[in-house]
This record gives sequence, C-alpha cells and structure tokens, in this order.
Amino acid sequence: MSKIRNQRVVLAARPEGRPVPSDFRLEEVSVPALGAGEMLLETIFLSLDPYMRGRMGLVKSYAQPVEIGGVMVGGTVAKVVQSRHPDWAEGDIVVAYSGWQRFAVSDGSGLRRIDPGAASLSSALGALGMPGFTAYAGMRNIGKPKPGETVVVAAASGAVGSVVGQIARIHGARAVGITTGAHKLDFVRDDLGFDAVVDHKAPDFAAKLAEACPDGIDVYFENVGGAVWDGVFPLLNPFARVPVCGLIAQYNHGAEPQPGLDRLPVTMREILSRSLTIRGFVMTEFWDSQRDDFLRDATQWVADGRLRWREDIVQGLARAPDAFIGLLDGQNFGKLVVQLGEG
Repeated sequence: MSKIRNQRVVLAARPEGRPVPSDFRLEEVSVPALGAGEMLLETIFLSLDPYMRGRMGLVKSYAQPVEIGGVMVGGTVAKVVQSRHPDWAEGDIVVAYSGWQRFAVSDGSGLRRIDPGAASLSSALGALGMPGFTAYAGMRNIGKPKPGETVVVAAASGAVGSVVGQIARIHGARAVGITTGAHKLDFVRDDLGFDAVVDHKAPDFAAKLAEACPDGIDVYFENVGGAVWDGVFPLLNPFARVPVCGLIAQYNHGAEPQPGLDRLPVTMREILSRSLTIRGFVMTEFWDSQRDDFLRDATQWVADGRLRWREDIVQGLARAPDAFIGLLDGQNFGKLVVQLGEG
C-alpha cells in the first residue's frame, strides 16, 4: 500500500479577490495503509463548483474553510480499489466527497453506491447529483412553480440553472434563461427547450428581459446576483418567490460591504409592498428528507427525455485550478468536471 502515490491539490494561500494559480499547490504523497473497516477510493471524476470559492476564505459560512495545506474539498465519483470494509467490495462505484485528489481512504461514511449502467458516471455530479438536487430542492420547497407562471433563472446553461428551467417546464411554467454567448443562448433555447433566453451582457439587457417576461416574473432562481438581480427585481410580481442558491458575481468580493448607494431600504419596501418571498437555502437542509424523491423523479425525467444536460470535462487533476478559476469567470459551458480515471 505504501508504494501507491497520491496526487492531490491543496490550498496554498487564501485568495485576495479572484483566485490565482499560486493559491493552489499540486502535491504527491504516500497513501496510508488501510485499517479495519476502511477502503481505498480512486477518483474517476471530480466536480468543480462555485461554492468552493467560499471554502478558500475565512468568511463565516455554513461550512468550515479549507485549512492552508489542506486538500481542496469537492464531490467525486470514485471506484473502490481496495476494501477492508464488510459492506463495500472492490469495483463498487460510489459518489463521495473525497476532494481534489487521486486516492482517498474512506470508512464508508457519506458514500452512495451508484449503478454504472443507469446513466453516465459523471452525471452523478451534475443533473443526477448535488447541482440537480439543488435545483430540485429550491424549486420544490421555495419556488413552487405553477402552470402558466414565468420562471427566470440566471446561469441558465450551468449545472443548476439548466435543471431549474427544465423543472419549470415539467411543471407547466414558462422558463426564461439568462446567460451570455451565442453558443450558450442557443443551447438553452434549442437543446434544453426554454421558452426564451436573454443575454445578460447585452446593453439593453433589462429591456430584453422585460420583453421576454410580458406578464412579469413569478419565480426567480438566484444563482448570480449583481447586475442580473438589478434587471430582475423590478419585474417580480406580487407574491413572487426567490430561492437564493448562489451569488457567483460576488464570490470574489469577500464579506466587506461594497461601495455605492445603499439600496436596502428601497429593496425592503418593495419586498413588503409586493409580498415577496426571498429565501436563501443550502441543499443539505433538504438532502436527508428529499434525496430519494429527487433520484426517483430525476431518473424518470432522464429516461423520458425531459431532463437533459451538458458537461464540460477537463482532463487531469493538474488542470483543476485553472478550470476552477475559469468557472468563476463563466468560462465553462455546462457542468464542469475533471476526469482523473476510467470507470
């Protein structure tokens, strides 16, 4: 066992603003011997997600930050290559949270066995994994779309946003996607079946969004914040619901207030006068109670063609830092994963 070498990416420094490659370090270390009840996992796919930026800082959040020198966190699809655990056999394929590394020792806690024949392995990190469940939970518990309503989602070509819009359509609502770039706009409209798409970098973005939502907005699934929110907020109908899942436009700014006009009093007045529901959530609060429902429903939607997705696959762990930095700038097209091995 000691002859096996583990390649891993650790946090080398806490970023100041936008992360840079020197904030990460690629290391090679020995793999420890397995104890009783443990198994060795070899990563096949690693998920890269915006929440990881929060783990790199010391801002108080719902999860502990990564320590300097610690392995970067992340969801993985992995194969059991050695096992001293009675419930797990060599060759089993699992969803784990083993982070940015080739090998990891596990005692089985938090693992979920997946069927390699049900769908692509990497989909367990996307439409059939954490991002898909985030969309499902936010829409089921907060968005609650109804037939004929208008649902708007930013980052509509991404792992969460793409599922949000398709869930809206499954429930009989109109889906309006916000993204940028002709290839992403075409994909959201033509491949995913959204009713309308709007380019958030267009100079007349607010007017185009209003044109796409002639009856206003009943559900806005917030992934981005920033200028997109400024265009959405005036269009929210009375009793509109806003699940707040992410604020990627602000992740590199830290927790300090940004200079500019204080719009909180006006925002609060509008929340009151229009009876708006704006609720932040982290998918873990619904995971235990609704995971089985999600897997049942999403698997059926995949089978009957109502749930589709796109992946952006990067080869090799060494490319993970640059790919992650690009993710925060919107350079990926679809669910971003790093492939380390074969299933």
